[in-house]
Amino acid sequence: MTLPPNQPVRSFAPGSPERASLIAELARQRANPRRVLPVINGKKVDTGTSTDMREPHAHANSLGTYASAGAPEAQAAITAAIDARHDWSRMDTAARRAVFLRAAELLAGPFNDRLLAATMLAQSKTAFQSEIDASCELIDFLRFNVAFAEQIEAMQPLSSPAERNRLEHRPLDGFVFAAAPFNFTAIAGNLAIAPALMGNTVVWKPSERAVYSAAFLMDLFEAAGLPPGVINMLPAETPAAIGDTVFSSPHLAGVHFTGSTAAFDRIWQTVGSNVSRYRSYPRLVGETGGKDFVFAHVSADVDALVTALVRGAFDYQGQKCSAASRAYIPLSLWKPVTERLAEIVSSLTMGNVSDLTNFMGAVIDQRAYTQISAFLDHAASAPGHRKIAGAAPSDETGWFIPPTVIACTDPKSRIMTEEIFGPVLGLYAYPDGKLAETLALVDQSTPYALTGAIFAQDQAVINQLSLALRDSAGNFYINDKPTGAVVGRQPFGGGRRSGTNDKAGSPFNLLRWSSPRTVKETFVPPVSHLYPHMAG
Repeated sequence: MTLPPNQPVRSFAPGSPERASLIAELARQRANPRRVLPVINGKKVDTGTSTDMREPHAHANSLGTYASAGAPEAQAAITAAIDARHDWSRMDTAARRAVFLRAAELLAGPFNDRLLAATMLAQSKTAFQSEIDASCELIDFLRFNVAFAEQIEAMQPLSSPAERNRLEHRPLDGFVFAAAPFNFTAIAGNLAIAPALMGNTVVWKPSERAVYSAAFLMDLFEAAGLPPGVINMLPAETPAAIGDTVFSSPHLAGVHFTGSTAAFDRIWQTVGSNVSRYRSYPRLVGETGGKDFVFAHVSADVDALVTALVRGAFDYQGQKCSAASRAYIPLSLWKPVTERLAEIVSSLTMGNVSDLTNFMGAVIDQRAYTQISAFLDHAASAPGHRKIAGAAPSDETGWFIPPTVIACTDPKSRIMTEEIFGPVLGLYAYPDGKLAETLALVDQSTPYALTGAIFAQDQAVINQLSLALRDSAGNFYINDKPTGAVVGRQPFGGGRRSGTNDKAGSPFNLLRWSSPRTVKETFVPPVSHLYPHMAG
């Protein structure tokens, strides 16, 4: 089977039609604040509550409000999902897949500016970061998932002249709970659509920090013809209000999660403590935290390395689970690398993302601003840290934390070992002759194993580094930054404490949402219970 091509990434260069169209849509959305309501069984439900949605880079600007769902709405969404499962799971697979192919075409067409602008305004992504996320990656998820589902369906067992055997890919027996992060609109969408494509019905809780773009996703699904009750959206200011109801339901069949390791731990513990009440063993699929590394060998190309560090650490303010957060630089390259880093980082522009000349926007909210600032305060006060680049944070107009590079004399420093989820890169200088010892540090310093990158020119060294770090990252990059996985090309996910490594953007993930049934049909069944060896 031929896979679809990846959606092309546009430049938004000055004078381009996509730039003018996007700027107009940004203005339109700012002029029309939105009221977002939970969607249950295809109907909008106003709970009477009101939570502000604000632009992180201009927190005086309101994008509107949303009504927060609670336990009653969660129970209603579960009921709607269970009721919708019968017809949706029995719909012809070609018809079911047509919904998602139609959504891809709508997103490539009339919905494109809407979702791009919503992601920029609500999540403070630049035009390029929104393009690779809310446009290209989500379109790719929609198209490639359909192709992967067809591949799965084509994998059939052997038959013989006397019998016909086949596998039916049923949905899980119950509903799937999808819990989404704020940082990727495409991930938020895929958490819901991947199980739905395989015939499941979904209770979807978008991040309370990205409800605005989630509402546009729901618009897209409905416009594509998704039947009521298949995906039920529950925005909630307090996630526990939804989780308590969801995890106590005997019909919980699966959890599709992206977020923090601590949150996934709580989900796993709760499901484990409730396991006897469920009608089936829930499938738990999660992509969680990371402390992603870049390791440079003495043969590394300095310009390529520095470019990867800047983009890997500071694209989208470092708020990617795959972001470069720690780097190991040989002493012989330390001076040219740090000097070039300081020069480039000091030149990065940061501000309102509607100004397309900016390289960075703001971090998502005050909570993130406070948490990241605490790491910077620690580095400023604890011995063994030296700031190579970075200015003071400012929350006057938005949640702005400038890109910061910190040299750490201790490779076990908090800056080198703890997930920060912000624009902070820790550097450790290692002696050129201590390659094996430093590789062990990379592998063992953190509990995570999500992404990592190595830079070297010698192929024998590349092989050596790759083997030494084989278990350190589920997505491993050679002479490239540790971010930017593309659907169909780099299936994404990590192991250890970074998740279940079920590889979003591949058939492996979709198989988790299928409960296969083996069917054997015998054409001429035997009519005697005797076997030949029993003859006298």
